[in-house]
Amino acid sequence: MMESFWSSMQIGLLNRKRWKTRTDLANAIFDYIEIFYNRQRRHSGLDYRTPIEHELHCQNPPQTA
Repeated sequence: MMESFWSSMQIGLLNRKRWKTRTDLANAIFDYIEIFYNRQRRHSGLDYRTPIEHELHCQNPPQTA
């Protein structure tokens, strides 16, 4: 699982640009993990929904007739 995470971060973040300082890189990594990876990325374990979509679905499950 960690190899998959590092690969995703390498492709989605690290290979896309160069940073001037380590602080800029650290901020970019933080944003990638906290904003994209944990909140916006679709998860296969959640039926390919984002965590927010999954929580909204669980709070308001579809009504059956």
